Amino acid sequence: MSEHRRKPPQPQGGGRAASRRAGQRGTGRSAMPGRDVPTTSHSGPYGGPHGDQTAHGSRAEARRAGQRGSGRGRPDKRFINYPRSDKDGWQRFMPSWKLVGGTALGFFAIVTAGAGIGIAMVGTPDPHKAAKAQNNVYYWADNTQMAATGGSTNRQIVTIDKIPKSMRNAVIAAENASFETDKGVDPMGVARAVYNMATGGSTQGGSTITQQYVKNTFLNSEQTVKRKVTELFISIKLGVSEEKDTVLAGYLNTAYYGRDAYGIQAAARAYFGKDCNQLTPSESAFLAQVLKGPNLYNPDGGIGSAATPEANEERARQRWAWVLDREVEVGRMTPQERDQHKAAGFPKLVDSEQARSLTGQTGYLVETAKQYVMKTKNLTAEQMAQGGYRIYTTFQKPRVDALTKAVDDTRNDFLDPKKRPAHDTNVQFGAASVDVKTGAIVALYGGPGWDQKYFNNNANTTGVPVGSTWKPYVLAAAMEYGTQNSDGEGLSVDSKYQANDLTVINNRAGKPLRDASGKPFRQKNEGSFPYGYVTLNESMEKSINVPFAQLVFDVGHDKVRKVAKATGILNESMNPNNDASFALGTSTPSAIRMADSYATFAASGTHREPFSVTKVVQNGNELDGFAAPKAERAMDNAVADNVTKVLENVVQNGTGTKAKKLGRPAAGKTGTTDKNKSAWFVGYTPELSTAVTLFRTDPNAKVKTLESMNGTGGVDSIHGGDIPAVIWTDYMKAALKGTPVKDFPEAEDIGVTADSAGAPSPSPSPSPSPSPSETKKPEVSPSPSPTPSKGGKPSCKPWQWDCNSDAGTTTGTDNGGMSQGGNNGGPGGGSPSPSRSGKPGRPGGTTTGSTGSTDGSTDGSTIWGPTGEDTD
Repeated sequence: MSEHRRKPPQPQGGGRAASRRAGQRGTGRSAMPGRDVPTTSHSGPYGGPHGDQTAHGSRAEARRAGQRGSGRGRPDKRFINYPRSDKDGWQRFMPSWKLVGGTALGFFAIVTAGAGIGIAMVGTPDPHKAAKAQNNVYYWADNTQMAATGGSTNRQIVTIDKIPKSMRNAVIAAENASFETDKGVDPMGVARAVYNMATGGSTQGGSTITQQYVKNTFLNSEQTVKRKVTELFISIKLGVSEEKDTVLAGYLNTAYYGRDAYGIQAAARAYFGKDCNQLTPSESAFLAQVLKGPNLYNPDGGIGSAATPEANEERARQRWAWVLDREVEVGRMTPQERDQHKAAGFPKLVDSEQARSLTGQTGYLVETAKQYVMKTKNLTAEQMAQGGYRIYTTFQKPRVDALTKAVDDTRNDFLDPKKRPAHDTNVQFGAASVDVKTGAIVALYGGPGWDQKYFNNNANTTGVPVGSTWKPYVLAAAMEYGTQNSDGEGLSVDSKYQANDLTVINNRAGKPLRDASGKPFRQKNEGSFPYGYVTLNESMEKSINVPFAQLVFDVGHDKVRKVAKATGILNESMNPNNDASFALGTSTPSAIRMADSYATFAASGTHREPFSVTKVVQNGNELDGFAAPKAERAMDNAVADNVTKVLENVVQNGTGTKAKKLGRPAAGKTGTTDKNKSAWFVGYTPELSTAVTLFRTDPNAKVKTLESMNGTGGVDSIHGGDIPAVIWTDYMKAALKGTPVKDFPEAEDIGVTADSAGAPSPSPSPSPSPSPSETKKPEVSPSPSPTPSKGGKPSCKPWQWDCNSDAGTTTGTDNGGMSQGGNNGGPGGGSPSPSRSGKPGRPGGTTTGSTGSTDGSTDGSTIWGPTGEDTD
């Protein structure tokens, strides 16, 4: 029975309760025997109108009564009275003011004691230790030394009396106007940095000069709360124990100024060729502004697409003027002095010492490897400049030398800037060569050299349209995914497309595209020869525009982008517009990316990312992350091998016949854009893939634009099958000397023949070849005193489009993918017979028309300039 159920009433004079009460009376007070005395009173604690029933109540009530009695009747003996025993309900959990005050006082005491211990335990920075000289050493692929950068010349310590007042004023005004009165720390800046770390944001925050000095002396670059706390303790200690001049000198001696210069003395030498005590106020303002971030404020340029030399110089000029204004604002320069310095103009910088020491191609090789290391290990320019790295590259010196010689020989034969200054100046060459089996960059040509004041790496520069070298991606996409006419099957290169000049291009719905005026858009070829319907193989051979302009809509722009990306082309370098020109090469990948991408075809559809570094050692330890990139399947091997077969035909019978002189199996594609603003040849053997580009731009112009090469070299126009193909051939001969001749894999028959809409049925006979009289251009008269050909050079000048010393065959030319035809008017030989590949076709493309050029080229507004997007 439950303890809480009422018991039945007991008789008044009997039962156990009566006996117990009797016993209590006997022991408590005397009672007359036999006298009937009541056991309780109505007002007593146990009494009630119902006798024993009311006196007992429930046990819970009794327990609460006991607690009330002990809480208010007896003091709590606990050291901390929490929860509070003298309160009821929720009030028991409300701390008293004594508890709150005591806790706060105790916490403050612990923090104060901890800070005191922390400050006592940390030391003060030593700028001499931070300035230990180290350099970065770069090695060729055979482990011999290529170059060393940095070192003791860029790490020098000077005392405060050697630092001019103008430099101190400029830095204090720009970095920390309250420096001379603050205690060395900025609490809000510290809180901001801690918050940023906690939320995953940037660890950079507004800091005092003292804090920046402390940060500079940490050679360990990790960004952690522990490091920030340590920096805070050191800054506080410096703020109370060191003279301001000592702290300021320490900061200026350990700060990074760009150009591998640590410290004010090294920076003065690097930028102005003088000791720091000779700096003018204008030059001091420049060095103060570059401290905001050399990667973005050094006019030489930095790493990343936003750090071009042009963009950096513009930022540097604006901040230099701001520093001068800021000095006036905080009272460290008069307005009259500021106006004089601004009137004198931006200070003139000397050439970089590194640029002077890294001659020829070495500067471009070092910069390419440096960017690859920084990208792989996520290093800043300051961290890289601290030195101590041993960097082993993929660059092979014999092949770099061979590529340089091929460019120099052709330039000397082709250009005469003194005779033709309006046409032969500012002609730029760029090239890159990649190992097919690994993706390693074995050679590149970036330009005349840093020592010649040319700092743009033409091998790694985007902004130069690739022309018809883009067409293989359109063909590969059609083979891989099919078209809307192939019933879900991959397309055969025997499929026929209309190739006549000024043919109307239809969208996927079969409706004509519209130009800017609303009229049907008509695609232009280079010439007006009436080809009629030709196979895709012949279209590639002669680089005819119209078939590929239609094919890109039939297969879908998105599928072409997918194929190009799978082979290594970066999204940001692709033309984003879904127009006809997309198929004809308005995208702007670098030479490195084009060489690597074509290597995917050579490797039967296997792609490997390009890389330039095989090993990095720091302080005796090899860093991870530099293993060769893993191979990835980019496309079906049969598709890649068939693309190779088509591009072999381009070399044997089409616009790339100058490459036949290599004397071994080779495949490639020419590309030229409108008005000859760029010319390309990208080709490969089973061992090497190499891309060569030619363009004109003024390296000293603020805004770099591509200029027409019409008239360059004394000829009307330049094509990808001319100068670029000659350089490619000369280089590949030397680079592959002694390498056994190897054939490409045999291409199996794939795809179905699916002619474009409107093709006659049955298929027409092959188009007749145009007669030589219809297509041959007037022969260019040689200059009165031509430069003699070098040993081993072809007897024909490279710019003579109609000259071919091999059997005298004349071929078509290439301009933005626009072929004029030539004497090979028949269908290309060696095209595969149709068969089904089993590759499903997928919808894609767009219904919009061309919004830009009608001939696959860029207009005069094209902006050219290095963007850094490639830090391979």
